[in-house]
Amino acid sequence: MTEQSKQVCSLLQAAQKDWKPPTLPQKAADMPQGDMPGDAVHISEAHRTKADAIFPLLLPQLAEICARNPYGRAVITVCGGSGSGKTGAAALLGYYFKQIGIGSYVLSGDNYPRRYPALNDAERLRIFRQGGMHGLTSGALLNPDVWQQLHTWQIEQRDADPTLCADVPWLAVYQAEGRKALAGYLGTPSEQDFDELGQTLARFKNGIDAIWLKRMGRDDAALWYDKVDFSQVKVLIVEWTHGNSDFYCGVDLPVFLYSTPQETMTYRVSRARDGAADSPFVTMVLQIEQRLLESQAHKAKIILSREGKVLSWSEYCKLAVS
Repeated sequence: MTEQSKQVCSLLQAAQKDWKPPTLPQKAADMPQGDMPGDAVHISEAHRTKADAIFPLLLPQLAEICARNPYGRAVITVCGGSGSGKTGAAALLGYYFKQIGIGSYVLSGDNYPRRYPALNDAERLRIFRQGGMHGLTSGALLNPDVWQQLHTWQIEQRDADPTLCADVPWLAVYQAEGRKALAGYLGTPSEQDFDELGQTLARFKNGIDAIWLKRMGRDDAALWYDKVDFSQVKVLIVEWTHGNSDFYCGVDLPVFLYSTPQETMTYRVSRARDGAADSPFVTMVLQIEQRLLESQAHKAKIILSREGKVLSWSEYCKLAVS
């Protein structure tokens, strides 16, 4: 074990003995902020409950991980759907590490899509509709009357509405094939730049002290890189929906915050940042992403319920199917 590893492990081991949740700073600016442009961290009691449950469980696991890294460094991911509490919980974890003398950095995976939000939303819809049209043509279901009705629903943003399928069998085929095509895009390397993020994590774990990090805002003029000083950082916290994905490497300790698609939808509507947040198509997207998250949940080292309860794997499985 290197001297750097020993120092970090010593701090982690000391914290295990007498750690208590610290008093939070009065100023929001004194809390570690994620690096997503335009986002601000708002800490709630729900975030505090989650972070207080997670942090003491991290300490012994991180001690083992940091002991193996010659620079005493480790990567955590806090993942889950929108509104599960990722951003707030990650910020609190960063603050808690600071209080025990360990430097940390909160990195937002939302900086690593291949397209800025408006373009990605358009690409998702294009893929769904193209897949649906292929389903109609391959099933010999497309004719002028079908197209006229479908085109009307597309204009109205209702072509993904499952309630319309009861009396329209061909629409069920359209939606099923569109959904299949969409599932082949969401959370894959076609949508997210996992390679670049994986390379960033590798640089960090290999002891690089100055790393260029990608910044992506909400339009085509908001893309740049910042050079970040990691010389005092030992724990990199990645907060991201896809943080537990199979498509990249470098995460040592995944933490999964469980939430339902309904809870995610409520959060998106309240956020009111993206158009048509409660549309049938967005509902479909959230359902597909939820199944993706659940398929990766077995890799998580820590799983929390919506209420902040630590779940065993069997408890999580029962909750996920209920």
